[in-house]
Amino acid sequence: MIATRTREGLPLQGLLVVDLSQFLSGPSAALRLADLGARVIKVERAGSGDICRSLYLTDTDVGGDSTLFHAINRSKESLALDLKDQDDLAVLRRLLQRADVLIQNFRPGVIERLGLGWDAVHALNPRLVYASVSGYGEDGPWAGLPGQDLLAQSVSGVAWLNGHEGEGPVPLGLSVADMLAGHVLTEGILASLVRRGITGQGALVQTSLLEAMVDLQFELLTTHLNDGGRNPRRADFRNANAYLAAPYGIYPTADGYLALAMMPLARLADTLPLPELRRYSTADAFGKRDEIKRLVAATLARHDTAHWLARLQPEDIWCAEVLDWPRLLQTEAFRRLEMLQTVQRGDGTPVHTTRGPLRIDGQRARDSRGAPRVGEHSAALRAEFELDPVPTGETAA
Repeated sequence: MIATRTREGLPLQGLLVVDLSQFLSGPSAALRLADLGARVIKVERAGSGDICRSLYLTDTDVGGDSTLFHAINRSKESLALDLKDQDDLAVLRRLLQRADVLIQNFRPGVIERLGLGWDAVHALNPRLVYASVSGYGEDGPWAGLPGQDLLAQSVSGVAWLNGHEGEGPVPLGLSVADMLAGHVLTEGILASLVRRGITGQGALVQTSLLEAMVDLQFELLTTHLNDGGRNPRRADFRNANAYLAAPYGIYPTADGYLALAMMPLARLADTLPLPELRRYSTADAFGKRDEIKRLVAATLARHDTAHWLARLQPEDIWCAEVLDWPRLLQTEAFRRLEMLQTVQRGDGTPVHTTRGPLRIDGQRARDSRGAPRVGEHSAALRAEFELDPVPTGETAA
């Protein structure tokens, strides 16, 4: 079993993160920092809060907020402020003077109009790591476009890698641009914190959904750039990777699906057995990819998945059963990772969710706090950090 512990003793314990972001990319980065022990204060619009609270993946909510909000905002505290109000802006500036990290994902130009751009905040707190994620960069013809996941997948080329040749583009069924941008932003934040430990100076960390999606494709895009600029050709049949040869793909069996990774055709010919594969050369594995895949598919359809796993795995053929979530959650391999947890809001509402994917010194952090209600911690935070508006006659920070 994997050992667990509370946030005490985690690498980022004692670090204060101010999360000004909404939706997915920025909040997911803040969540990663919280899972590493940081204290995260989520600054939300008074009243309605983060718009993600009402952004439903389905019609499912827990305690009035979407499950999506619960998933990426657990372990955080909520401070409700109206950033159009000068007193509330002064409150935020005081908090930023004490913070180690600021995360924001406003559209380019908005944060500057609030007086909280990099230059202004850096002057306020030179040690602060200022982390910003946009849709397509801070300037250029796309800077003002909405930074939304499906749109980023579409313009980045990712959607054209999925589906079969002759079909239209197929997006990934996950908010992959948002999540990857959050991971990239987290990497930059952590690297900047290391540098700050050496120099004492903060840093401006920037990425975008588009940059994250280009980086996701670095392997295939490098091939494209060195292949005369030709567009990759997806397989007509059982496509899985535009640049990988047969038998790479997912195939139906008599009772489910089996994934086959890359391997020499001769090995598969002996193991299935499928002697017809022996007539194909290494070059044919790509040039006649669809033809070969159809032969493999016809053979695999004759028996159930367990039959093929029992035959192929002992021969070190790279294969796996294709699982849906209910079956994955029932496996011993998944249970041993202890990736699920139940957290609770301050009102006692339970939320079943995941845990952070990292283990430090063999241990995974455990924090039972769920996502906060809007402004749930405002009073306590104002008192702790002495954030109340300045008295009449005193100059605001």
